[in-house]
Parts: sequence; structure tokens; C-alpha cells
Amino acid sequence: MSETTTLLNHRYGPDHTPSVVDNPIIDHLLNHRSLRSYADRPLPPGTLETLVAAAQSAATSSNLQAWSVIEVRDPDRRARLARLANNQAHIVQAPLFLVWLADFSRAQRIADAQDIELKAPGYFDSLLVGSIDAALAAQNAVVAAEALGLGTVYIGALRNDLQAVIDELQLPPLVYPVFGLCVGYPATQTAIKPRLPQAVTVHRDTYQVDAQREPGLIAEYAALAASFSRGQGQNSLDWRDQVIARLKDESTLHGRERIAGTLNAQLLALR
Repeated sequence: MSETTTLLNHRYGPDHTPSVVDNPIIDHLLNHRSLRSYADRPLPPGTLETLVAAAQSAATSSNLQAWSVIEVRDPDRRARLARLANNQAHIVQAPLFLVWLADFSRAQRIADAQDIELKAPGYFDSLLVGSIDAALAAQNAVVAAEALGLGTVYIGALRNDLQAVIDELQLPPLVYPVFGLCVGYPATQTAIKPRLPQAVTVHRDTYQVDAQREPGLIAEYAALAASFSRGQGQNSLDWRDQVIARLKDESTLHGRERIAGTLNAQLLALR
């Protein structure tokens, strides 16, 4: 069995393994997994600069480059951010912690030099532009980190109390934190988490729901996900129940239901 097939079996299970083109970069991407336990080992010099160079090589809408990143070094600040993000210890433990920002303040400073007030950043589409730019950049950084033998995990829980994170990082108007990212060497080996079969997520020409009807492929995936969780020593809900529990009402947002007001205060998503 080839390395690619082995990775695909982990990702989809043996019953829904697609045929893909063999390529070492594809294998690298298929091998991704989230890392939440980091070794007490410093990163090589130039690691941050390498990750940022990879990030800046990602696509960016209209070449606006509407993102920035903060390397958080101060241990006390990291500890405060960890508390804001559900007490995730790896924020403190990882040798490198980055906060990725959607950033239109730089564009406004450019305009300030000509006494021009930019109005487009206040529209919701600009919020999407900055957020997508930041996400594309961060994912390039993740791929680069893994190429260096490092592991990563995204920290979306920074948005649980967005205003507190904005205050902690002293962000100016027209900037907001999209997510954090831990980077470091693995302390423990983690497994490849299975994903939904491609027949559920890939549509052709129009959106198709037949493959999503129950029972069917989603039920099969839920069984695969449950087997994975048991193998990791976890006692997780059925994946379908996890989806419902996470999206059922605003109580599961853990403070993120207030994001719109905070973004408005940052002069973003006003319209």
C-alpha cells in the first residue's frame, strides 16, 4: 500500500478512499493533524520569518494584503489570552503563538496621508476580505510549519471575548483578531482525524442533498468518527449530535454572539 493510500485511509476510512494523484506535496497536506501538546524545545532561528514569508505568498484580494499577525511573546499576556480562550494551556506552552488579524488600519493610515477617509472598510464585504486574507495567509504558514517538522493548532476561542482580546493586544480601529495559532514541536504523537466522504461535500453544477440524507454516508462517517475517538481514548458525542449541540442556540457560542457589536465598535461590518 502506498503512503498516499495509507493517508487517505486515515482521512476517509477504507470504504470511501478516493483516487488521487500521487505527489509528495499532496501527501504532506493529507498528513495534517492538530497538535495540542508541545515539547519544551526552542524553534530554529528564522522560523517566524519563514512562516511569514510563506503566509505573504498566499493569495490576497485585490493585493490589499489586508491582514497582519502579532507574535505574542510575553508570558503574562499569553496567560491572559489563554484564560480568555477557555484556558487552553497550549497557548502558554507552545514556543510560538501568533494572532492573525484582519487589518484595514494600515490602509487608512495610507489614506490619512492624503486626508482621505476610507468608507469601504465599514462594509461587511471588507470584513470578509480581511478575514479570508488572514485565513489564507495562516494556512500557508501552517503548511510551511509542518514542512519544518512542527505542529500547529488554530485557536478560534480568542473570539469568545473579542473586546478583551482587542484590549489586550491594543488593536486600533479597523482591526480585529480572526484566530490564534500555536506552533511548536510535538510532545506526543497525534492521529489523523477522519473527514466526511467526498460524496457528501462535493457537488456538481448545483447543490445536491441526496448524499446527505439519513441514514447514509453521514451515518457511516459518524461511526468512523466515533471509532477514531475511542481509539484516542475520548468519549465524544456522535458527530451528528456534536453538530447539533454546537449550533442549536446562542448559548453554545460562548460569548461570540456579541461579536457583531464589537466589530461595529472597531468600525468594521457597519453596513
